Amino acid sequence: MKEIISKAEEKMKKTISVFKSDLSTMKAGRANPTMLDRIEVEYYGSMCPLSQVANISAPEPRILVIQPWEKTILKDVEKAILKSDLGITPSSDGNIIRLVVPELTEETRKILVKKVKKTGEDAKVAIRSVRRDGNDKIKALKKDGDYSEDEIKKSEDEMQKKTDAYIKEVDSIIAEKEKEIMSV
Repeated sequence: MKEIISKAEEKMKKTISVFKSDLSTMKAGRANPTMLDRIEVEYYGSMCPLSQVANISAPEPRILVIQPWEKTILKDVEKAILKSDLGITPSSDGNIIRLVVPELTEETRKILVKKVKKTGEDAKVAIRSVRRDGNDKIKALKKDGDYSEDEIKKSEDEMQKKTDAYIKEVDSIIAEKEKEIMSV
């Protein structure tokens, strides 16, 4: 039974880390190299993450500088950025690409906060799903007759406590990101 609970907790931790990485790719009015994590560039016939073919830095709060390791892929990097859902037009000087992250309007901030909350809700659903699967496995042990009612109930309570803790963590991450987005 302990094994079922620890596996469920592992999955819940994984859900939290995926949630955090999803949030890090959302632009919040500040230039952050992780905004480009989902962008892939064609490099010698295969798709590679941008971070593997270029150096990405944020020299100023609203500017990202991308320096491809090979000048020959500069145009491919620009195309990949334009195709992405970033909504930022790259400007190139032939050696490096600059991305100026626009200041967020009040309306854009509210839309972003809604997106954060939706992503958070998805994470909570995933955590609850892990709990349900774990409880189903615990109940299956009850049918086998290997464990007493008290042991089953205790395990289900422990599973619920872990679930509550992770849901609370998601809520605090949402609140933190919302505060970050709404601060001007």
